[in-house]
Amino acid sequence: MIEIIRTMRAELRKSDRKVADVVLKDPQRILNATVGETATLAEVSQPTVLRFAMAIGCRGFQDFKIRLAQSLAFGTPATHSVLLDTDDPETVAEKIFEYTMTSLDWARSHLDRAALRKAIDILAQARTIEFFGFGASGIVARDAQQKFPLFGVPCGAQLDSHQQIMIASMMKQGDVAFVISNTGTTRSIIEIARVARANGAAVICLTGSDSPLASYSDVALIVETLENTNMYTPTISRIAALVVIDILSTSVAMRRPLEDQARIHNMKRQLSDIRKVQPI
Repeated sequence: MIEIIRTMRAELRKSDRKVADVVLKDPQRILNATVGETATLAEVSQPTVLRFAMAIGCRGFQDFKIRLAQSLAFGTPATHSVLLDTDDPETVAEKIFEYTMTSLDWARSHLDRAALRKAIDILAQARTIEFFGFGASGIVARDAQQKFPLFGVPCGAQLDSHQQIMIASMMKQGDVAFVISNTGTTRSIIEIARVARANGAAVICLTGSDSPLASYSDVALIVETLENTNMYTPTISRIAALVVIDILSTSVAMRRPLEDQARIHNMKRQLSDIRKVQPI
């Protein structure tokens, strides 16, 4: 909530910005304030306070206070975790941990559970799964493909644009195209989703907002994070996306027949065995 207010402040009306400034200055005080008390602190009218709450996406003042309380409970606000050139290594470590945990809590609270369940249903019935992504999203795609034993079906992760469009063009009903793009505006990824869907494949997208990519998908998993334009900010969107991949792969594995689960356990045991140091 605090990050949203900070980000949207410049877009608010002048009187609404007064309310925003009061909240940012002392959010703890606002938790215990009424509409009238908040209006007095901001030197605005009570309707302005209510309009401010609606302008930042809340259903009303009480909804705003609940979300503000949740934001404070999550930990250090992301605005206080921005790295500075003067920070020592200990401070950098503390801020990155705080920023990551706060943003992951934010992503968890905003993840659409119904969309998550629908995505799991589709993946559990898939004949094959292909993961698509570029850059940081390509790393997520590779991680997802590496978990193919948990999905229980053949999985691929092509990062070359030509290979991607070739694979998408050959997909058909029963296949799943899992497209990953935090911005959801990369034209080549949108084209892959369009082509795969036109050929009958189910399309699941993992994106950071209600982006254009979502409109080309059967299911949109929107993983909203508190990204910041500061050059030192860690890539929270990638971490959150990796968590969602873990949720999906584990959930699909849990739906597999007992014999498939036994093979997964055997695979895990064999991996554990090869990691052990053999005595000389």
